[in-house]
Amino acid sequence: MLTIAPMIQINGLVKNYGLNPVLRGVNLYVRQGEFITLVGPNGTGKSTLLRIVATLLTKTAGEVKIGGWPLPEHAEKVRRYIGLVSHQPLLYGDLTAAENLRFFARLYRLDNREERVMAALKTVGLLARQRDPVSTFSRGMVQRLTIARATLHEPDVLLLDEPYTGLDQDAARLLDDLLRKEQENGRTIFMITHDLVHGLNLCDRALILNRGKIVADLPSSQIAPHDFLDLYAEHTGRHGG
Repeated sequence: MLTIAPMIQINGLVKNYGLNPVLRGVNLYVRQGEFITLVGPNGTGKSTLLRIVATLLTKTAGEVKIGGWPLPEHAEKVRRYIGLVSHQPLLYGDLTAAENLRFFARLYRLDNREERVMAALKTVGLLARQRDPVSTFSRGMVQRLTIARATLHEPDVLLLDEPYTGLDQDAARLLDDLLRKEQENGRTIFMITHDLVHGLNLCDRALILNRGKIVADLPSSQIAPHDFLDLYAEHTGRHGG
């Protein structure tokens, strides 16, 4: 997806569930290749925002464009350029690691499927476990395979909803390395996390969402972790982890 427009462009985004407003006029611009971390209290609309960008939810009002394509009108076209890592890994436990990726390679109608499957397994450090059922994998291994599944079709935008949940320190470091490689490959990354300092250290910009609005948008290079924690508490009335 070649574009001179922002990779993600959101203006005045509103999302209501019945009479309950969740997003209340969100504005967001993400350049191609940027790594954005989104933080905020539970129930403030983070996952709703990500799911709208992922074309899984429709907006109530406002403008959402991915690579210049407006949503939801061009959701089908946009989906081929998006990789999603959500709370569900979207993997089949009774299939092996390789079989899972072959299945998704067929869904994406990829060329050179076997070559791409093996390359993806190697990238996430699971080549030696390619013949093992996913049901035997640790949480960290499942998350690495989920990243392989989400990036198999080489998407321009990678969306991650709390990808570090349940990971030990070694698995978290491996995921850090994978995400840095994905950004080096030119991917735009939009990640939700509860770990404020970790998220700040990975990203180019950190956003704080509270009560359905982005209340802070900060270049990570210009703010120290302790200042970010203080700012988070100031804007949300809560202390981050």
